[in-house]
Amino acid sequence: MIRRYIASISTSILKRTCAAAALLALTLGCSSTKPPNTAAAEGSIESAAVAQSPQSILARNPNKPKKSISLPSCPQNDAFTESVNFATQASNLAQSANSKQDWDKVATLWVQAVAWMQAVPPGSPRRTFAEKKVVEYMRNLTYSQQQAGATRSQASTVSFSSDLLNEQLELYLSYVAAVGPPDVLIVGSSRALQGVDPKQLKQSLVQRGSPSLKVFNFSVNGATAQVVDFQLRRLLKPDHLPQMIVWADGVRAFNSGRDDRTFNSIVDSEGSKLLAAGVRPKLPSDEPKVIPQCYRFPQRCPNNTFRRGLTSVKRPLWGGQDAHPTIKFMSSGTGILPVAENAATYKLKPIAADGATPQAQLIPVSRPTTVAIRQVNQLADSIDSNGFMPMSGRYNPNTYYRERAYVSGQYDRDYKDFNLGGKQATAFNSVVAFTKARKIPLIFVNLPLTDDYLDGTRLWAEQQFRQRMQQLSQQKGFAFRDLSQRWPGRNDYFFDPSHLNHFGAMAVSRLLATDSSIVWPRPKSRRTDG
Repeated sequence: MIRRYIASISTSILKRTCAAAALLALTLGCSSTKPPNTAAAEGSIESAAVAQSPQSILARNPNKPKKSISLPSCPQNDAFTESVNFATQASNLAQSANSKQDWDKVATLWVQAVAWMQAVPPGSPRRTFAEKKVVEYMRNLTYSQQQAGATRSQASTVSFSSDLLNEQLELYLSYVAAVGPPDVLIVGSSRALQGVDPKQLKQSLVQRGSPSLKVFNFSVNGATAQVVDFQLRRLLKPDHLPQMIVWADGVRAFNSGRDDRTFNSIVDSEGSKLLAAGVRPKLPSDEPKVIPQCYRFPQRCPNNTFRRGLTSVKRPLWGGQDAHPTIKFMSSGTGILPVAENAATYKLKPIAADGATPQAQLIPVSRPTTVAIRQVNQLADSIDSNGFMPMSGRYNPNTYYRERAYVSGQYDRDYKDFNLGGKQATAFNSVVAFTKARKIPLIFVNLPLTDDYLDGTRLWAEQQFRQRMQQLSQQKGFAFRDLSQRWPGRNDYFFDPSHLNHFGAMAVSRLLATDSSIVWPRPKSRRTDG
């Protein structure tokens, strides 16, 4: 399902996205095995000529005067017509698409439709209309990407019985495969998932003169200290661990008196049983063999118009056989997270109303296997490439409680039988010892809360937690930063009374970057996550 926040993407962002897509495509060579048609051949020859500088041509003709050299002609294409042609092809194919490969092809056609529509010149009378079409085409592109992800080739399936853990693990493994382990890993519950922006943290550190770090948010809704302990000590391979861990959360994750439903579901899941048998989730190690395909992207002419260029994309820019890992997680209903509303339905392809998926089958552990994960949870649509879930809504107490009942801390099950010892304390101590043994600095950030949330019961619990963490940080050597009452009246920084929105997440990330007492790691490699 496409989310409404996608529909609100600004045109300026789309311009940068489309320009980057076209640039990426134009950097690749063309090695199609099919004989080109006349138009394609002309475009290919023309591209090759443009790629050669006047100096290189002159070098092969030393006796020819430089002034006689002229650039090849630039036959122009009607960018609007080209875009509509690609959009028509995409729409037609979407009506019959029923496989991952079909939806990958639909996605690549929408990419080209977007690129050509964006190439309509700014001075053209069609430009305003074209900008609106770019937004529409981007929605269709997103939908086709989601359909490709939901119709991956069948493989053995396994679940950790937590939608967000399943999705985040898949993304994290793909992230590591693409750029390597992050320098800084953020963990925690939904409060961290929405409350610390990796890209803003990275950017703020660069602005202060630090080298560019790779930062990933591996937070999971409903995560407690036991869940984080499971993630770090059991789920991730040692070579997938970061140089530094930022654990962002609050007292709710440390109350041993509450029912830890998320952790209980995880430990009873098939994925946990396979881990106990030595089978770890992993992505395929070999790139699939695909036949290169050639696509036409607009190339700017000297007079600021565009011409058709023939270029090869061995892996389609969005979609493609190796753009979606064959890891698949099954879905279950554990964990509750406030999310933005869904976007309007797009009539490209019907989707089951109940989102039902086949039940997972246990993988025999007697044979080598790739643990597979299936995407079914719409929450994943909101997560960006660095594992962060930006929320744009702003908390307004005057309207928030018109649609939902107010629950005081006295009746909040997250504070039931409040106890900072027990199983959650044991899990936290395990994480502290684990990170210390591996010389991974650990920073715990107590995230902000609103005044509305901090009634007498919750405020007392916060005070107990703050005192406990300050004491433990001195005893065990981890860093503790208390931001719980940093912005009690800044409702514009919150999505709801206890979750930050994107503006609050950016503010937290900037605060961490400007904390002179935090010694950030040096990047291990020059590879960047973009």
